Amino acid sequence: MELFYLSAHEAARLLKNKEISAVELTREILKRIEQVEDKVKAFVTLTPEKALEQAKAVDEARARGESLSVLAGIPMALKDNLCTEGIRTTCSSKMLENWVPPYDAFVVRKLREAGAILVGKCNMDEFAMGSSTENSRFFPTRNPWDLDRVPGGSSGGSAAAVAAGEAFFALGSDTGGSIRQPASFCGVVGLKPTYGRVSRYGLVAFASSLDQIGPLTRDVTDCALVLQAIAGHDPLDSTSADLPVPDYLAALRQDVRGLKIGVPREYFGPGMDREVVSVVRQAIDRLSDLGAFCEETSLPHTEYALPAYYLVAPAEASSNLARYDGVAYGFRLPGKDVVDMYMKTRREGFGPEVKRRIMLGTYALSAGYYDAYYLKALKVRSLIRRDFDQAFEKYDVLVTPTSPTVAFRLGERVGDPLAMYMSDLCTIPVNMAGLPAISIPCGFAQGLPVGLQIIAKPFDEEILFRVAYTFEQATGNFRRWPEV
Repeated sequence: MELFYLSAHEAARLLKNKEISAVELTREILKRIEQVEDKVKAFVTLTPEKALEQAKAVDEARARGESLSVLAGIPMALKDNLCTEGIRTTCSSKMLENWVPPYDAFVVRKLREAGAILVGKCNMDEFAMGSSTENSRFFPTRNPWDLDRVPGGSSGGSAAAVAAGEAFFALGSDTGGSIRQPASFCGVVGLKPTYGRVSRYGLVAFASSLDQIGPLTRDVTDCALVLQAIAGHDPLDSTSADLPVPDYLAALRQDVRGLKIGVPREYFGPGMDREVVSVVRQAIDRLSDLGAFCEETSLPHTEYALPAYYLVAPAEASSNLARYDGVAYGFRLPGKDVVDMYMKTRREGFGPEVKRRIMLGTYALSAGYYDAYYLKALKVRSLIRRDFDQAFEKYDVLVTPTSPTVAFRLGERVGDPLAMYMSDLCTIPVNMAGLPAISIPCGFAQGLPVGLQIIAKPFDEEILFRVAYTFEQATGNFRRWPEV
């Protein structure tokens, strides 16, 4: 196997045994990026010089006999809505095209301290609003499994980079499925941690009560390693949970015997592709064969999650994006007066999907409509959370498809926002309830990857890793990679 298709923990073993240096490993990844990036278009910004400097520093520290993290010397990528000191952070928007943050996000600082090597910032749907990475103001990213198809979104660049061998792991952000859905489309592992498990400090906000940062990786072991590095309390984030971080690697054991797994019937109904459902059903049968007790259950308010989300998320977005007015930083177009400048700047600086969601959110929050729309959506959100709470009184985890379909073709849904929104049908309820969920590859339909979503109760990422690791090791799906 080529070096660029190793898992992060396999590459770490080579580094520890001094079979390869961090500089050599980084050069291999940079060479891979040169080979495939023109086809995949996963990156907005590449940082080869900085990466080699970091790699050299890791090699020197190892030569001095210093104790290093498992991730030291491992090349990785970041979604371009995570602030990086001295490196531009664009959110794939004209509004922030040339903005360079003066500080690192909490997770970026944690990865730098661990010695991980940043090779670049990944393309995304503008301000994380989309499900295909076609809403980037720069260019669409392509799926490494089929270059005529989307990689998912909004963390499509991060997922494509990992799937194509351009990084050993990447970070994304998940507001309504933006880590898990692209993980499913690209055949990688994607984790949305419990809301509050990972600090959002330095994440450019979309919807503050929904956003969560998480890893996209080659396998479940890598996912546990990265979460171990980035999780923890942060006093700079008021929503960060002040709870101890467990040893996630200890949860990686092949044993699901006696676990109770609920299969919500609402995730297998209309709108689901038959082949995807068949592959997921086979995965559930495999978990049964491995000793888990699987049975059908119900989450009755699931059907209301999508409309409720598209009131809550745009409402929060309309507030968060009000700061982009051309005054303090970012893109600005001059006008005859300050109001004219605001209007011109926002009209030209934002793309159509961002403007659509700002208008939806502003309408939902306006006088006369707040109670009818936004407040009612918050009540529905409470009902969705109650459904999950009741389910977890009986089951250890819930299992569903990650996405209703496999990756669709580029341009197929650009003109139909409602069809695009349906891509997150299976993932949105998890964000509405603030729960942890992981997507792992479970098979193929139409020659494209299918993801299995595993959901757990708050702050129980350990059970996710246990179930996902058992399934992964029993099936070996993580060993299949696309030929770009």
